Amino acid sequence: MAKAPNPFKTLALLNLQQWLFFLCAFIAWSWDAFDFFTVSLTISQLGEEFDRTTSEITWGITLVLMFRSVGAIIFGIASDRYGRKWPFVANNVLFIVLELGTGFCNTYKQFLACRALFGIAMGGLYGNAAATALEDCPEQARGIISGMLQQGYAFGYLLAVVFARGLVDTTSHGWRPLFWFGACPPVLIIIFRLCLPETKSYQEREAVRNESDSVASTFMAEASVALRKHWLLFVYLVLLMAGFNFMSHGSQDLYPQMLENQFNFSPNAVTVTQVVANLGAMTGGLLIGYCSQIFGRRFSIIVMSIVGGALLYPYGFVSNKRVIAAAFFEQFCVQGAWGVIPIHLMELSPGSFRTFVVGTSYQLGNLVSSASSTIESTIGERFPLPPKGETKRYEYGKVIAIFMACVYVYVIVLTFFGPERRGRKFDVAHDNDMADATGRARLTRDEDRDSSDAGGYRKEASV
Repeated sequence: MAKAPNPFKTLALLNLQQWLFFLCAFIAWSWDAFDFFTVSLTISQLGEEFDRTTSEITWGITLVLMFRSVGAIIFGIASDRYGRKWPFVANNVLFIVLELGTGFCNTYKQFLACRALFGIAMGGLYGNAAATALEDCPEQARGIISGMLQQGYAFGYLLAVVFARGLVDTTSHGWRPLFWFGACPPVLIIIFRLCLPETKSYQEREAVRNESDSVASTFMAEASVALRKHWLLFVYLVLLMAGFNFMSHGSQDLYPQMLENQFNFSPNAVTVTQVVANLGAMTGGLLIGYCSQIFGRRFSIIVMSIVGGALLYPYGFVSNKRVIAAAFFEQFCVQGAWGVIPIHLMELSPGSFRTFVVGTSYQLGNLVSSASSTIESTIGERFPLPPKGETKRYEYGKVIAIFMACVYVYVIVLTFFGPERRGRKFDVAHDNDMADATGRARLTRDEDRDSSDAGGYRKEASV
């Protein structure tokens, strides 16, 4: 256990540029969450528009989760090779186009196609945002900044809940204004990022590459070293992120539908519950991220998973307004554990492919967990309740509680036996992989040069 740092003095360690990097990443990650939850908060309206069941509409969520891994691979490699700025800008341009496109969909197939493409765009952001916010962050502040960054997800969810109440079914356009509005803030985010330089850590790495005869060959050598030395770690991170994504999506995606359908909450009551839950999530992420700097990353995750499991009964079975308290503390635990993840992944990832590994492991975990809401809604339909008029009702709370109990056990076991590298240096001077890769690049060039010279000698001799 490390000495507990003063959180205010810790935050004061960041200079202006580091704060701007964090704010840009936080805002972008928040809007990523906003755009994602626009579907889960309009399931009923989308079902009526396209004449589909809840399970069929949740395929819009599933497809986004499935295709985000494609975006993570593409934009992750681009960010590690060409820098954080321009892939970040490209992500947000695609957000604008595809969020507008979703708002203009007229058929169910168009809706699914648009959300699938949207998943590719969304997939590239997480690793880039984590690298932007944390690469240059002072070591003592990593835990608390990690917790603050991750809660952009909860903050975006909170914004989505609030704006859904203000924009959905308040005009003749029904659910569409929420998606149209979602396309606007990325314009400002792009301008913000264009005003900032590359991170210092990336500039150092780029300088080392530029010293070589071929930047491309050096980058390929880095890839070879990373694959040879860290492939097993990458598999572990994907499995870990699968558990964490099951945790968040399993506890959140179908919860508004449960409150409305099973507990007969009014739209206002659902909104209040969701807002309180996300306040709990933001509080948990901030506090547990900070605590992970003291007690360690793995210990913090395990404790939150145990407490979160203990709270599943009130979270899924209390049918009156007191469930609001359970929602606050359950999401405190879920997002408390998540608050550790950005810096935990950054510290475990190889330096040359930090954006790729962080983003791709996260999104492949999303791919594994992509059917969580569909699984829950489908199983929930096997536990019918007395209908309310013509509306069919299901016991979603029981399914969520059982599902989440299994997820918590999985996360605890995997975290307990996993690695931790708290306090790892991010600069090139402490990156042994980079030293190995540049040495290999030079060796390859020397071998190619020797081979070329030998070939020329043999040609002269034959003449």
